Amino acid sequence: MRNILLLIVLWTGIHANAAGEYDVRDFGAAGDGKTLDHEAINRAIDSCEARGGGRVVLPAGTYLCGSIRLKNNVELHIMSGATILAAPPSMKAYDEAEHFGGPEYQDGGHTYFHNSLIYAVGKQNISITGRGMIDGKGLTRKDTERAGNVQGGSIGTGDKAIALKNCRNTLIRDVTIYRGGHFGIIMTGCDVGTVDNVTIDTNRDGFDIDCCKYLTVSNCKINTPSDDALVLKSSYALKRPVLCEHITISNCVITGYKVGTLLDGTYLPEKVNWVCGRLKLGTESNGGYRNIAVTNCTFMYSSGLAFEEVDQGLMENIVVSNISMSHVHHYPIYITTGCRNRGPKERTDVSSAADIMISNVMADDVDSLAGIIITGMPGHPVRNIALSDISIRYRGGGAKELAYKNYREQGTNYPEPKFAKETPAYGLFARHVDGLDISNVTFHTAKPDYRPAIMLDNVNGATISNLKAPVEKGVKKIVTVRSKNVTVK
Repeated sequence: MRNILLLIVLWTGIHANAAGEYDVRDFGAAGDGKTLDHEAINRAIDSCEARGGGRVVLPAGTYLCGSIRLKNNVELHIMSGATILAAPPSMKAYDEAEHFGGPEYQDGGHTYFHNSLIYAVGKQNISITGRGMIDGKGLTRKDTERAGNVQGGSIGTGDKAIALKNCRNTLIRDVTIYRGGHFGIIMTGCDVGTVDNVTIDTNRDGFDIDCCKYLTVSNCKINTPSDDALVLKSSYALKRPVLCEHITISNCVITGYKVGTLLDGTYLPEKVNWVCGRLKLGTESNGGYRNIAVTNCTFMYSSGLAFEEVDQGLMENIVVSNISMSHVHHYPIYITTGCRNRGPKERTDVSSAADIMISNVMADDVDSLAGIIITGMPGHPVRNIALSDISIRYRGGGAKELAYKNYREQGTNYPEPKFAKETPAYGLFARHVDGLDISNVTFHTAKPDYRPAIMLDNVNGATISNLKAPVEKGVKKIVTVRSKNVTVK
């Protein structure tokens, strides 16, 4: 009888542990910042998964790590005071990048996942939580590391802080990522997930959402002076065009300050030629974007909103509202299609964009290099674009001759206005558009600008109502070229 009772007690203990916590120190982790701890953490994760799942806990300490492999039904909990520190390449602590097995139509960073600090492929019900830090000090910022025929990573070289591929039911909450390598977070082909209250302070991409569905991003702060902060992509990394769709982004802060100054609260300007730190759809756009909502976000010392469909996909049903911007280094709003067509040559699709609504935007101290830009392609206009309740304060200073500039067609060019330089209108330039509604839009200029406020080139069906925009003497407020059915109220 005693033996039976003992067995019951032992079984009960195991059962409770299965739904409980697994302290990584019990599996050999030192947390001293010197000992490689990732295999101890991986043992804790394996044990947790084997017993049905639970929480793997990192108490306060510094855990020097290479690749940590997340498993089904496991929560990796980084407690306050705990840091996962990415090991340097010299320690050869990262898994080898996997074999892709086909043409790569995307950068290596989008292709390979195993060479990451924390990764999961094909898993479900996984979480990364806690108020601790992930410090990617030892991660490379490049995507061209090579080992034989492997692009994007090599044995011993990690290039991403968190990488999730083909995962379902994911949660990332409360963690801080400092120096995230090539990507602070990349999620590719992931369905149903939440990213909430995450802080990322890094110098390449902050958070890439690639070919994902049903993802909610909220209350995040992302600082990336030299690359995109929060970016949706639709690459060919799954070896087929896949839409990025049903994505909601709310209450986020996007900045481009010097790396580290978001975390320490000093918010120092970064001295680079062009500060990025923006929210973008693109550039990878093989499948495209559909049913995207962005609301209640703040941009400081950064670029603005960029919607770029250039790889034969579609971009439709995009709603943006309640946006505040200050010190915008480039355009405040950029919508474009093109024919870069980075993908299989046999595809015959044409990039398209339609049904984009942007409202309640306030922006100040905006660079006058380029205003709002909306461009399609000859014979393939973007359709049904609505801008309402927008107020933008530009720096001004545009020379008179810029009004006669032949602004380049997007074509096969990389979709960045900085390469085309100034626009012929200071407030809004639109070309190859069918259906443009502009209402309650106000432009200001700090210095005189001798360009028109709005230029419409090959626009069919435009309504402009309640436009308030200064123009200098002798300069038309609205210029139309090759356009028809334009109504000004």
